[in-house]
Amino acid sequence: MSEQPALPPSGAYLPSIRDSSRAVRQAANISITPAAIERLLFSPAFVDSYKRVSAYHGLALPLKFSSVLDELNLISVLSLLNFASGYRVPLHVQTGRGAWDSIRALVFSMYITSSIEDDLLSAVGMKSIQDAKIAELMNVQLHVERPHETISGVVVGELGGPLYDMVKLVTGVLNETGAILSNSGYPNLGAFVAEALNEGAKAGTGKGSDFLMEFVVERLVRAFPAFRDMGLVDGKPIYCFKKALFLLHAISVRFGTTTSHPLFPIPSTKSSPVFTDNVLPSLLIHLGVIDLSSSKLFSLFPAAGSEERLKELLGPSPSTDKDAKKTMPKEGPVLTSQQSYILRAAAIDACELIVETARSAARPESSRARELGWIRDITLPDLDMWIWSVAKDRPDYRALERFVRLDTVFF
Repeated sequence: MSEQPALPPSGAYLPSIRDSSRAVRQAANISITPAAIERLLFSPAFVDSYKRVSAYHGLALPLKFSSVLDELNLISVLSLLNFASGYRVPLHVQTGRGAWDSIRALVFSMYITSSIEDDLLSAVGMKSIQDAKIAELMNVQLHVERPHETISGVVVGELGGPLYDMVKLVTGVLNETGAILSNSGYPNLGAFVAEALNEGAKAGTGKGSDFLMEFVVERLVRAFPAFRDMGLVDGKPIYCFKKALFLLHAISVRFGTTTSHPLFPIPSTKSSPVFTDNVLPSLLIHLGVIDLSSSKLFSLFPAAGSEERLKELLGPSPSTDKDAKKTMPKEGPVLTSQQSYILRAAAIDACELIVETARSAARPESSRARELGWIRDITLPDLDMWIWSVAKDRPDYRALERFVRLDTVFF
């Protein structure tokens, strides 16, 4: 794991995400202009798809739960394991699924195959699960073939390859988190989250709608290394906390925000920073919002940003044959830890600026703005979901390269 900065001051985790992201983005000479943002906001690509596509959150759970706390626990583990984006291509090769769908299938399988005596989603089950079980539940092969060193024409199999590395990361996160929960007396991760929600609600009386989210994110990050998504870029801290933010939003999506559930309060996530991964920055680069032309990272996406290409990508979605076979995704540039944090920081700041621009760009004075007045009300989480989902919704977007960061448990 790369070197990490000190944790943010208590009570300032959300501002630290925004402030550190802007500082890192600006220090890297990455440009985000109002003109580029408005070009996206009023493009057919955005206007024609936003309301439909931003509703795709990937959190449909076709499972029957024995209790609400059971569902909360599954959502918590799903969020904990919401990474492996760097293994998207090898996962598609072996399973036909991308990273998110593979992790979802794993957690669903852990739930379905669990029993009272052997609950894989409990603290004890997570603490003791092994690589072979993870590989079995994900339906992936961990062996690679190589020529025998001395016998010509003979091929031998051995543990290795990218999916072996991925499975070890998944197992490591489960084992580590399960051990922390067990040592602290929690039966599962959902119990920890429910307690944090209730304690945050008590502590946050009269302190504003963001307090509960701030409180729980801090509790998660302080307790579990797998939620400690932060790094150093040229000695300066960057805080993302993608999975902790995603977990709070998943709770909001699954249990609603209008009323508090009897067992735990529901956080408001309307102003949550985005859940930055490799999809958001990559797509915002291709759509011309994040401009790398003056940055040392320009060579990572040399073809992005041309006027001809932007005209295609910001235009209406091309008509396609729904029965056409999907092509294998293309591997994007492989990034270092610092490079990935810079681009992820740029995506956080870009989305903040997109929402700020939307508030002013859609004023009711102009007739066009009145027609598109709904743009004033877009939220950061919905914008996140639009970017993440539209990357799959359009075939030309699916073909766009996304950067790759291996050996991380944060996205």
